[in-house]
Amino acid sequence: MIKNDYTIRITQKEDYLPTEIIVRQAFLKKDKPVCLEHYLLNQLRKNDDFIHELDFVMEKDGRIIGQNVFVKANIKADDGRDIPVLTMGPISIVPDLQRQGYGKAILDYSLEKAAEMGFGAVCIAGNIKFYQHSGFKYASEMGIRYHGLPEGASAAFFLCKELKNGFLDGVTGEYATPQCYFVTQEDTDRYDKDFPAAAE
Repeated sequence: MIKNDYTIRITQKEDYLPTEIIVRQAFLKKDKPVCLEHYLLNQLRKNDDFIHELDFVMEKDGRIIGQNVFVKANIKADDGRDIPVLTMGPISIVPDLQRQGYGKAILDYSLEKAAEMGFGAVCIAGNIKFYQHSGFKYASEMGIRYHGLPEGASAAFFLCKELKNGFLDGVTGEYATPQCYFVTQEDTDRYDKDFPAAAE
């Protein structure tokens, strides 16, 4: 359990590159030597559906150690309605401070701020073992399907959390990850040519 030895604040433009570096460090693994997430974050911040008021950094001892972001999305309800929701991420903590509670701390804080802004629900792709501790459930339990998922395929990666109690009551439908989340390896490789060596 971590102590309250950190601060969380809104990201400033001068934080953009440092947070991209942190994301790359967090997602680049020995068994996965390819990373798109830092370039994705760069592109999300330029998208009209990106919510700058929900772009957060976590600091400890004057150092940025984590970040989280949100993007507008929607559920295509079976009754024809478009239900506005959020999606989230990338979310990351620097490698040397992972598994110490900082990820949950910034997650819970940012979800609270999203709720305060009036948003009703968040849909994400993620690991239930981590996200269940912040109130996420399998989206299938809430009547929400993932777009394009073959019949019989596992939807265990697709999670949802209501930010307003009852927001999704009576709603069944399909969610699709916003198109802005789809970046290519080719574009990322081009971006990485000028990406700081400090990210390595």
